[in-house]
Amino acid sequence: MKQRNSRLVICIALGLLCGVSAVAAPPVELVVWHAYRGGEAAALEKVVAAYNAARAGAGIKVTTLPVPYDAFADKITAAVPRGRGPDMFIFAQDRLGGWVEAGKTIEPIDFFVDQATKDRFIATTVEAMTYHGTIYALPLNYKVLTMVYNKKLVTKPPKTTGELVQLAKSLTDASTGRFGVAYWYTNFYYHAILMNAFGGGVFDAAGKPIINSPENVKSVELVMKWAEKDKFLPAEPSTVLVTSLFNDGKAAIVFNGPWFLGEIAQGVDYGLAPLPTVDEAGGKPMSPWMTVEGVFIAAGSKNKDAAYDFVKYLTDTPATKIMALEGRQTPANKAVYLDPQVAADPILKEFRQQVEVAVPMPNLAEMSMMWTPMTSAMAAAVQKSATPKAALDKAQAEVVEAVKLLRKQR
Repeated sequence: MKQRNSRLVICIALGLLCGVSAVAAPPVELVVWHAYRGGEAAALEKVVAAYNAARAGAGIKVTTLPVPYDAFADKITAAVPRGRGPDMFIFAQDRLGGWVEAGKTIEPIDFFVDQATKDRFIATTVEAMTYHGTIYALPLNYKVLTMVYNKKLVTKPPKTTGELVQLAKSLTDASTGRFGVAYWYTNFYYHAILMNAFGGGVFDAAGKPIINSPENVKSVELVMKWAEKDKFLPAEPSTVLVTSLFNDGKAAIVFNGPWFLGEIAQGVDYGLAPLPTVDEAGGKPMSPWMTVEGVFIAAGSKNKDAAYDFVKYLTDTPATKIMALEGRQTPANKAVYLDPQVAADPILKEFRQQVEVAVPMPNLAEMSMMWTPMTSAMAAAVQKSATPKAALDKAQAEVVEAVKLLRKQR
């Protein structure tokens, strides 16, 4: 009898016909937090409106609450464990491990997720939402770096670093401030395209820091060669500088993500192409880090069954088509790319191709210990205050100590 009653509650919540007598159920109100603005926010509201219309008979209603991105993670950490947060929220995987270790923040959803649902996504996006073998969210969209080029300067995008270097040097003119390639190579997030190509990384399979691995050292040495010997990269790069150079026709090629496309000035004729393969790494592709936004269920939600119904709806093909075409997202859902409208979109098509060689950014709680030491290491190497090996050795020691302290506090 207990099992039948439990099934009845779920059926009523989701508005399903379960072969039991109809029982009037109280309305279910769900709240989802997000940090979207502009087109992304409008697309999400359209999906939510469609969901509410479809579930009106079951008395389920979802409302959204936009939260400023800079305050989002801290707000989740502070409010959700105290039962003051939403039923669901949309966020990237970089905080996943920390929230799991802290407890009372996110709900494991293995109980809900069947194989058919798991198979709807690009496999690596599910990996990003998994921590120690447990799934904590369904992936909604991903972001990766790719190659963006000025069609007036580049007629044939380079496919290898050999071709890249040759083309970039021919297009560089220091006297006029023009560069063949511009990207934020001193930022470790952007540098990961080379680190991953060489087979490097931040942690090994056991979670041990490997920042000063030989592969990582080789990747820094290569970018330093480009900057110092080949001299086709601007000194002291930044997002502002890269954008300015590209818009002024003084950067032929940039390595950047989908957020950059909105910064490109009207009139600049640009194209997208896969990141080159790396001759120095045996022909392996440049492999950007992949960040994935997932839809999480808050541990304190009192309506987890209904919340999962919305999570599943939001990540299904019809909803992700809206998020792709109107919100300009790159969905984690595989089937949406078979839709004729989505398939005809050159930008969505290119990012779908690029993600095939992307590496999910680690979602370990220890990942937060890495950024400051690595920022200092990249700066030291670029400014020649330390060799790449010495800079990474120092970063390794700092991260090891920080990780030890973090694990003692658990």
